[in-house]
Amino acid sequence: MSEKRLKRKKLKNKLFTKNRLVILNEESFEEIFSLKLNLMNVFVVATLGAILLISITTFIIAFTPLREYIPGYSSSQLKSDATKLALKSDSLTKALKKNEVYIQSIQKVLNGQLEYAKFNKDSILNNDEEPEPQLDLNPSKEELELRKSIAEEEKKAAQLSKTKEKSTKK
Repeated sequence: MSEKRLKRKKLKNKLFTKNRLVILNEESFEEIFSLKLNLMNVFVVATLGAILLISITTFIIAFTPLREYIPGYSSSQLKSDATKLALKSDSLTKALKKNEVYIQSIQKVLNGQLEYAKFNKDSILNNDEEPEPQLDLNPSKEELELRKSIAEEEKKAAQLSKTKEKSTKK
């Protein structure tokens, strides 16, 4: 124990011993700047400087266009262009499908497989559209049973908390 205390005292003395930093003019040995320091002050200033440098660098990278030069980051302009192009390609795909169905129907008429009286552009385009699937949003029996069991558990928990509150008040 005493050795540990001695080591701690030596370390404390080294950290808090005052030293003087002096900057002299080499030709005239005139003192230009003088500063009293200890190792603890130097350590604290160096740590704060490193934290400040890291935070400024992070801020510059995060909030300026410099982040675009880091691999993995893309520009906001590129992202917006990509979404616009995705929407445009989707609409073009739908238009292409409608045109293909229309051309196939015209080919049927020209080949004589379909009578012209039954041929109508609007009916062809309406046949192409896929109906949206109807989803059954009504709860199943298992879901209803689960809801009942959870409601019962919540009632029991509420009753237990009320009885605990009453017993603590007495």
